[in-house]
Amino acid sequence: MNEIEVKINELRKTLQYHSQRYYNDDAPEIEDYEYDMMMRELKALEEKYPEYDTPDSPTKRVGGKADNSFESVVHTVRMESLQDAFSKQEILDFDKRVREAVSSPHYVVEPKIDGLSVSLEYVNGIFSRGSTRGDGDVGEDVSGNLRVIHSIPLRLNRNIPYIEVRGEVYMPKKSFEKVVDRQLINGEKPFKNPRNAAAGSLRQKDSKVTATRGLDIFVFNVQQVEGVELTSHKESLDFLKELGFNTVPFYKRVDSIESAFDEVENIGEMRGDLEFDIDGAVIKVDDFGDRELLGSTAKFPKWAAAFKYPPEEKQTKLIDIEVAVGRTGVITPTAVLEPVHLAGTTVSRATLHNQDFIKEKNVNIGDIITVRKAGDIIPEVLCLNEKLSDGYFELPQICPSCGEAVVREEGEAAIRCINPECPAQLLRNLIHFCSRDAMDIEGLGPSIIETFVSEGMITKTTDIYRLDEAEIAKLEGFKETSAHNIVSSVEKSKDNDLGKLVFALGIRHIGAKAAKLLSDNLKDIDAIMNAGVDDILKIDGFGEIMAESVVDFFGKQGTVVLVNELKELGLNTKSKTEIKDNRFEGMTFVLTGTLPNYKRSEASKIIESFGGKTSSSVSKKTSYVLLGESSGSKLDKANSLGIPVIGESEFEEMIK
Repeated sequence: MNEIEVKINELRKTLQYHSQRYYNDDAPEIEDYEYDMMMRELKALEEKYPEYDTPDSPTKRVGGKADNSFESVVHTVRMESLQDAFSKQEILDFDKRVREAVSSPHYVVEPKIDGLSVSLEYVNGIFSRGSTRGDGDVGEDVSGNLRVIHSIPLRLNRNIPYIEVRGEVYMPKKSFEKVVDRQLINGEKPFKNPRNAAAGSLRQKDSKVTATRGLDIFVFNVQQVEGVELTSHKESLDFLKELGFNTVPFYKRVDSIESAFDEVENIGEMRGDLEFDIDGAVIKVDDFGDRELLGSTAKFPKWAAAFKYPPEEKQTKLIDIEVAVGRTGVITPTAVLEPVHLAGTTVSRATLHNQDFIKEKNVNIGDIITVRKAGDIIPEVLCLNEKLSDGYFELPQICPSCGEAVVREEGEAAIRCINPECPAQLLRNLIHFCSRDAMDIEGLGPSIIETFVSEGMITKTTDIYRLDEAEIAKLEGFKETSAHNIVSSVEKSKDNDLGKLVFALGIRHIGAKAAKLLSDNLKDIDAIMNAGVDDILKIDGFGEIMAESVVDFFGKQGTVVLVNELKELGLNTKSKTEIKDNRFEGMTFVLTGTLPNYKRSEASKIIESFGGKTSSSVSKKTSYVLLGESSGSKLDKANSLGIPVIGESEFEEMIK
């Protein structure tokens, strides 16, 4: 074994140890930054020496390329759903049916995790494939996204020839709160509950996005296994633990259905204190031989039942309504309640969504309302119970932060402040400005930006480019190395393409792609600032609302001051996209699959350099589909619409 291979193996072993301490033991021993630097070093070595890359490397946790094709997976063992029960009598009836086929059954009781069911397959102890449940017979391959979930072992503790297990991917409550906070900061519609968040995160086209969502998993079943003989469910759960799986957190084997229901009630009492959502408890026949005798119906196994807990609702008094301002200026109302114990926690706040919701419920300060927390982390106002006020609460006509008039545009439920200098939007705007699709300033994440703002080091966007390395190093938790890296990353961002800067400015209705179109077509920031609505409407892909939003934004004095300061600080304000000729003018390409000789980003830049553009979806407006290996549904869509499909060799002929 040579020096490079030894180094790679040492890094992997160290990273796997610290990953276990952080994600499973909740007892980290090193700082996140130190862990990240080791991960970066390992990734660089694997890229330089691909002969030493392995599928179980910790680098596979950080997310792979975009455009996961989600190919179909036929389940060898059907992933069955469960028969629901809503009363003790239904559980007793279940026991009666079991006893008609089995004498003296034993049961295992475990929590029913509220998430997304998946299958994990391992060959010779190495993770080989992961898929969603789908309809039970056919699911989707989401291996890339499952690899980034740290509690899923990429290598088992034993070299089992083959094993398939079933688990439930879920989003812990803490992760959900962080994701929702981030969505609110970015002015996005937040996920309704952790289950929806988990499902949406697991089906992301880019596993790097999945990696940021803090997903976790509990494994609860052996679907099939080779080389090992298992005779009962409890034995299989114990075995899964030995292999290194994160199994359901607590399970109990009992001798009678009465004891089983007692355990169901115990789980119900503790559900509010758990760090994850459950929507019930599952009672399963323990012995696998008994299960075979019982069999299954067309839909459900006859050897299991899921008891569903009813949603909890409580009445309380609405004592105040607080109004906050989001990154995009949206005015968001929150109900302040007389504290009430609900689903295991004390609730004192609930979402009121927007003005239309308040009007529909006819609620105001002083009213008695009903609140619900049925699987949602954020409680919501369900209905008015007793009217003790006059009329409904009306949101203010001026921004509570800056005093400027708020607006409500036609067709929108949101009321918003459109003043770009509004102090309440500062932190949210800074986080957006530094984010990956914007200025991509590595090291300036939300928590660090918040620290710099609270320390008075950043009071406006341009202060980012005045950060002092020595001042950062003086702060608690920072070292000279981390301070140097942050300042270096800030300096590097000055050279970004104009499109990234335009997106970073946070213009309403203008996403990353529209910002790049503005940059590529108008070439520099001055031309964009001086453009009228008609000028912008000439850009393919821009509508009237987008064009007006751009003109309004750059027409504000605060924007002019900001742009001039950024120029003085040395930021690039010109497009770097070079148009060689216009042979692809008016053409739209869709890329699918893996190209042998080009990265997607490289192929996209080539297309743009010839005046064309790329899109992520196939439509009647698509000119060509550029086809690589392992292409997905886009090829089928192109064929159905009669869109020309070309390969890499044809593409190279077109760009000669």
